[in-house]
Amino acid sequence: MGEPYTIRLFVLDGDPEGTKIVELLNWTGVGIAFPRSAWPQMKARSEFKKSGVYILVGSAEGTADDLPTVYVGQGEEIGTRIDAHHSNKDFWDWGYVFVSSGNALNRAHITWLEHALLDRAKKAGRCHLDNSTLPKEPGFSESEKADTRGFLREMLRILPLLGVRVFEKPTPVATPGGGSPAPAPATPQADAKDTVVVPAQEDGFKDVFLGQHCWYAIRIGGGMLSKIRYVAAYQTSPVSAVTHYAPVERIEPYGDEGKYRLVFTEPAKPLPQPIPFADATTGSMQGPRYTRLAKLLSAKQVSDLFE
Repeated sequence: MGEPYTIRLFVLDGDPEGTKIVELLNWTGVGIAFPRSAWPQMKARSEFKKSGVYILVGSAEGTADDLPTVYVGQGEEIGTRIDAHHSNKDFWDWGYVFVSSGNALNRAHITWLEHALLDRAKKAGRCHLDNSTLPKEPGFSESEKADTRGFLREMLRILPLLGVRVFEKPTPVATPGGGSPAPAPATPQADAKDTVVVPAQEDGFKDVFLGQHCWYAIRIGGGMLSKIRYVAAYQTSPVSAVTHYAPVERIEPYGDEGKYRLVFTEPAKPLPQPIPFADATTGSMQGPRYTRLAKLLSAKQVSDLFE
């Protein structure tokens, strides 16, 4: 567990969905989070005339996996760079800027911060990077590197509080196939739901459920995270049936929008017999549903799973 810390969050225009200025006690930096729509009004602020790093986050066209698209940049007059991206990059909805409130960050500092952020984002695998090249790590003195690492550390403590987690490696929130961190109940109920049934279109079913041995971009109610042991796939039309299932090794965060990725313990296998949609209520399988493994293995039709 990390050390506790306090931040100062100033909501500039009184709108909780609008621009925020963030400071940490005893930190020489300042962070600014702003929606793209606010940039024409924001760019005149003095912070954007300083050197620093910035992160642009949004959703690019052509991505079908629900991961955000991210661009990391730096500049000696940071507002000039962001102003150019306001014109030539359409994907971003939010910008996050970090500059020094005291001594200015120099070219080596901001280049190292850009390099470190891109390296972390690439390793975490929680976003699509819009950067075409990854800068090399600049060389500077041991003391300068220590100072810059300290600046990065404080940035990484602020960003999750602003909803940006793309620089963190996903940590499992449950590990049913490898020792769940939550203790199992002493007297488990026979009717306890332990299986999530997810709708899957043909491409996703073949490429992800069968090909990657996982399933992602799924919302799971907090109370169910520690209970899920299995995942089953309902193949949408024209199959319209639950056909395969797999034990779950771990559940980890996916992207930045409160969704999860379920990683299988072993490849999915077919059910003893497919479970057809039959006379289930229209819309029954438009999202994840919970059931028991025993029902999954014995059901004759989808409605049997959710009685």
